[in-house]
Amino acid sequence: MTPIELIHGLRWADLPAAVQARIELTLLDLIGIAAGGHGTRLSRIIRDHAAEMFGGAAPMIFDHRTASPAGVALAGGMMIDSLDGHDGYNPAKGHIGCPLFPAALSLAHLQGASGVEFLTTLVMGYEFGARASEAQHATVPEFHTSGSWGATTAAAAGARLLGLDTETTRHALGIAEYHGPRSQMMRCIDHPTMVKDGSGWGSMAGVSAVYLARQGFTGAPAVTVEQAPEVWADLGDRWALMQQYFKPYPVCRWAHAPVEAVLSLRAAHGLSPEQVERIEVETFHESVRLAMNDPRLSDEAQYSTSFPAALAMVHGTILPDHLADEALDQPEVKRLSRSMVLRESEYANAAFPLRRFARVTLLLRNGDPLQSDWTTPRWDHTSPPTAAELRSKYHDLADPVLGRDRADAIEAALADLPKTGLAPLTDQLFAPIS
Repeated sequence: MTPIELIHGLRWADLPAAVQARIELTLLDLIGIAAGGHGTRLSRIIRDHAAEMFGGAAPMIFDHRTASPAGVALAGGMMIDSLDGHDGYNPAKGHIGCPLFPAALSLAHLQGASGVEFLTTLVMGYEFGARASEAQHATVPEFHTSGSWGATTAAAAGARLLGLDTETTRHALGIAEYHGPRSQMMRCIDHPTMVKDGSGWGSMAGVSAVYLARQGFTGAPAVTVEQAPEVWADLGDRWALMQQYFKPYPVCRWAHAPVEAVLSLRAAHGLSPEQVERIEVETFHESVRLAMNDPRLSDEAQYSTSFPAALAMVHGTILPDHLADEALDQPEVKRLSRSMVLRESEYANAAFPLRRFARVTLLLRNGDPLQSDWTTPRWDHTSPPTAAELRSKYHDLADPVLGRDRADAIEAALADLPKTGLAPLTDQLFAPIS
């Protein structure tokens, strides 16, 4: 199967039952993150921007205003990215669903796609995006944000939903790859701001590429699609959707192993934060680079290793409320974050990016050291969350924002999507949050 054959030829009946079940839960998780991120400052700014600068009649997610399809994709991708709790793919060191979902949702709605076609397009997008990300990492030395391969992924979804022919699809992919945001991920790691992972910009570029190609704008080939055959050889044999991780906490995945190690020691020894003098972390280089130990804004707190680990020690978990702009001035959290020692480990470096290891030592005020085992994040694809755990996460995020009745209605609409079509879902997603 070629990438173009995947885009236009994949059918719901081709998918294993486990893949069909997983895409429903993956979509539910993305919607929960979108709801949780709706109230962030980043989300408010980008939705205002889309409404003002991207005029059009397409409805925006959780907003009363409209924009162009590209503007809707921009706003939706950045709203999800504003709360860093969405699924990801270890080989990509990034995320596929965040740029894919808002583009596919808007275009499916505008094209009158069926529920089955929408779900199949999302599965196709995960399969396409996983391999596009691997191809890009193999062909360029820089570490670019998810928006870079997210642009071609959004274009692939759009080409399918708009029914482009083979040659026009090639041009859409080439335009998206060429104009997709090759933004420097490690710059944002060193200096975290609202630019984050580039997902919204990639989603916007992918949607724009599809409409440009349909009008005759040329751009083929997409190098990552047409000149990396070894990456695409297992299409139809390996289901990359089943290799995505989920996040129990809305912070950068690179901080999750230290967080889990802190939580394991806290629980095993019944510790309170006041008993801990200092936290020391051994982990991989990229996690050490998440060096924002005194964040002033939510985006800085989410792109940190020390602050989430301190939150875990103080609260025993990490919730969106702990990361809000106005919640960051917590004395015990700040004390532990500022005093934390981060050390790079060759053991952890050797395993990255396929596995993310950390080992934590808690130095207690009485002088005793407590050391964890080498620890990995929860909910990796090798040990995924249960359906009940993901549904619980969704409600924890969505219920406070949407209300339980509306959150339940979205969950029910997703479950019935293959039978009822998109309207029951989009009726909920395109209505504003009061």
